[in-house]
Amino acid sequence: MAYELIIFDLDGTLADSFGFFVSVHNRLADRHRFRRIESGEIEDLRGRSAREVMRHVGLPRWKLPLVARSFVRLMREADVRLFEGVDDALVQLHGSGTTLALVSSNAAGNCRRILGDAHWQRLAHAECGASIFGKQRRIARVLNATGTPPRRALYVGDQPTDAEAARAAGVAFGAVAWGYATPQSLQDLQPDHLFRHVAELVTLSRTADTL
Repeated sequence: MAYELIIFDLDGTLADSFGFFVSVHNRLADRHRFRRIESGEIEDLRGRSAREVMRHVGLPRWKLPLVARSFVRLMREADVRLFEGVDDALVQLHGSGTTLALVSSNAAGNCRRILGDAHWQRLAHAECGASIFGKQRRIARVLNATGTPPRRALYVGDQPTDAEAARAAGVAFGAVAWGYATPQSLQDLQPDHLFRHVAELVTLSRTADTL
């Protein structure tokens, strides 16, 4: 399937931020009064959905925006970088004529800093600061802004909530196996594409000239 538009998630998809998330979780738990996690729990939690993780740590949904804002503030000074190979993938995809966009829960400032100005300029549209449960509306905004039919678009992410958002917006979903969720939990979602290595992203550019 050839895609005119590829929309990326940032954290866990383009940016290697899982280690940072784990490192600050307990600080945020203490600040916002939900349960800490032990190192032995991390791998099991990676296989669960966001709603299941929230139930496990006792984080009510109404607190989620507060926690997200704290997370974003802490990340402003963090040394979070793109996964190895992402630079080349974005350059090749953009060079093939594929339209690139971003839908992320992270703040615009963090997204731009982590991506770098060159990649930021390659984006036709960016929707930042989305709720993890509100990405459907942001994907719809990207489609509208770029004039792209949903059937010609792909959302690439690393969590079950990304798959839910893509399907609700009527676009295909590509899951990456190197992010926050486990490859098996993503495989169970039956994504349209499952990318096991970053280099596989460039395969999306090979049929761009057939559009």
